[in-house]
Amino acid sequence: MDKSWMSEGDRLLSPVYAERVKNFLTMARTHSIGSDRIWCPCRLCCNNLFLPIFEVESHLFIKGIDPNYTQWIFHGEEETLPIIDDDDDSEVESGDVYIDDMDRMFDDIRAATCEDAPDDNTTSPTHSAIPQSSPNPTFDQLLEDASRPLFDGCTKFSKLSFVVKLLHIKTLGGWSIKSFDMLLNLLRSAFPNAELPQSYEEARTLERGLGFTSHKIHACPNDCIFFWKENANLNECPICKASRWMPNTHGSRVIPQKVLRHFPLKPRLQRLFVSSKIAGDMRWHKEQRVTDDTSMRHPADSESWKTFDQAHPRFARDAGNVRLSLASDGFNPFNNLAKPYSIWPVILVPYNLPSWLCMKDMFFMTSLTIPGPKSPGNDIDVYLQPLIDELLELWEHGVPTYDASTKEMFMLHVALLWTISDFPAYGNLSGWSTKGKMTCPSCNAQTDSN
Repeated sequence: MDKSWMSEGDRLLSPVYAERVKNFLTMARTHSIGSDRIWCPCRLCCNNLFLPIFEVESHLFIKGIDPNYTQWIFHGEEETLPIIDDDDDSEVESGDVYIDDMDRMFDDIRAATCEDAPDDNTTSPTHSAIPQSSPNPTFDQLLEDASRPLFDGCTKFSKLSFVVKLLHIKTLGGWSIKSFDMLLNLLRSAFPNAELPQSYEEARTLERGLGFTSHKIHACPNDCIFFWKENANLNECPICKASRWMPNTHGSRVIPQKVLRHFPLKPRLQRLFVSSKIAGDMRWHKEQRVTDDTSMRHPADSESWKTFDQAHPRFARDAGNVRLSLASDGFNPFNNLAKPYSIWPVILVPYNLPSWLCMKDMFFMTSLTIPGPKSPGNDIDVYLQPLIDELLELWEHGVPTYDASTKEMFMLHVALLWTISDFPAYGNLSGWSTKGKMTCPSCNAQTDSN
């Protein structure tokens, strides 16, 4: 069956694409044996969701079919199995094969962290593209855990892949640390020979080994300053004279009154390029996007994006340079509106990705968590300092990054193009007055206010 339509760029207006989709759904409907639901093969669902046929049809037009789904085995096409020659000496042993593609992932990480990684004269080959932290598990330890079977004879899971899946399920299910430890105890009792961690904290060392860390920065309780850099050794705010520490009459360790949590941006952007699949998607906006001046399918089609590229051609020349959007708003973390508490996360969204990926939560990067109990208001600029410092450094100097899709090092630069917020938060982030004369940022002096 002809499958050339799968790569059709203009899906909404192409009569050929519409005809081929109709034929595909007819075959899938016949294969479903009376059911009105089929597996959705779009780029986002990837045959993981069982949806009504009319919804699958809309997905195929809006998002397109998964280009890697070349054998339609879930929709009526017979699977073509490779012919294996029993006399072939190159056949691998079944015990060396694990799921989750861990080997490929570690090959990419090894190339990104290796001192001899390919260099394009933009950075020194003696520096690792992804900084490693000495207290955390080394790459060799992670590689050993990825190649060690969960138990003798297990060919589906390694120690690393199984623990990563457990941590993923804990996050999706909202498990407590206590329930996670209880599950580990049960699994160790049922499978005494399995290579399982002793506790949640031991399992978390795997994440720390991959660099998922945060920094705690003490703040003035009245949002005046940070106790960092030149103020790192102060015990009270030099502006309002408020104490840095909570009152403590028990003589135990001191506790800061307010703590900002900062998640470094540079290593997280570097890790987007460690995966060859995601690295290719990060260049999609320039190398694969269908350009059409009459339609807007992606933020790259907007006037602001095009104007920015014209003003900064050196930045626009490299498709790997990242355009970010910043989103922030307050919410009550206690699920109790009667308790006045507002915490403000600051989220960064990379817009290099295709339109069907850039707004998915898996690519949302939490940069800051601004503590409560009150909204920071116009003092939010105090809390944005660590992020602004990072963005300035990434704009002016960049960071050496290994691109797994091109197998080359390049200097990654970043620009913040937009902010996403409601109108009051917009006033805090931009400093623009959101009430009174000239309230509208578009109308400016022409605002009709009474």
